[in-house]
Amino acid sequence: MRLLLIGCTGFIGRELVPQLLSQGHQLTVVSRNGAESFLTDLPSDLLIKLKINPADQDSWQKGALLEALAKAEGVINLAGEPIAEKRWTSTHCLEIQNSRVESTKGLITAMGHLRRPPRVLINASAIGYYGTSQDNDFTEESQSGRDFLANLCKRWEATAAKKPRSTRLIVFRIGIVLGPDGGALGKMLPVFKAGLGGPIGNGLQWMSWVHRTDLCQMIQQALINKSWTGVFNAVAPNPVSMSKFAGDLGKSLGRPSLLSVPGPILKLILGDGAKVVLEGQQVRSIRLQKIGYKFQYPELNKALVAIANPDQRTNTI
Repeated sequence: MRLLLIGCTGFIGRELVPQLLSQGHQLTVVSRNGAESFLTDLPSDLLIKLKINPADQDSWQKGALLEALAKAEGVINLAGEPIAEKRWTSTHCLEIQNSRVESTKGLITAMGHLRRPPRVLINASAIGYYGTSQDNDFTEESQSGRDFLANLCKRWEATAAKKPRSTRLIVFRIGIVLGPDGGALGKMLPVFKAGLGGPIGNGLQWMSWVHRTDLCQMIQQALINKSWTGVFNAVAPNPVSMSKFAGDLGKSLGRPSLLSVPGPILKLILGDGAKVVLEGQQVRSIRLQKIGYKFQYPELNKALVAIANPDQRTNTI
């Protein structure tokens, strides 16, 4: 299948892109800076790289991006600035919104002008759609929250929903993605390996997570299986508290996990952005269960052991 990939040059893309190529898909990968080193080692006969900002509406009106979209049979749109890496200034909040909503708006508008739009669109969203809670248990049928991230996700999903009628839409509300070379865990591993790790905040907040390999396999199945349609919570079936997460991570590394990070310190660093880390949500996926998706990593301890000890991965699946 000929695919257009947007926002797939970061943490998730480092695993997703090689997997898609191994399945024989032809890829056009959109990148804002063109500096992703992992792309240079991939087969050039199946891979085209475009250095374009997808949030720039003019980019969708003409030129290489529109040409690639016109040829695409499917689109994977994971575009978005990282949410919990900088202080939430008004400027950064605008960047967070534009990188998601504006890039998706340009994509959907351009798709609407095509005589033959792509057959399938996989669009990212996030479990931030539900807001935060220590008590509620959220599924795809739950209502949205009312905070900044919830409103952002609602706008993001509403924009994607305006796709052409002939295009099958799958929206993944993605949880905390775990892998060894990036994301939240990538930042935590060096600290825990040094024996300085521990829970963040009070440790009671929920962490609804998914191993990157499972997320990539969900995306691959959704591309080719027409029974995948609508919204799916892209989370493993067993969310955990921050305290348990820290404890399991310490055990997987053979290190203590006793030194907690006080919430006020994180708030000083990230401002309102600390909310993403200090307040969680317990999210499960009824739809993945109904569709029969089989997780490689349904349990956190096995996922962490596989990430922390790659040589043992084959023994944990």
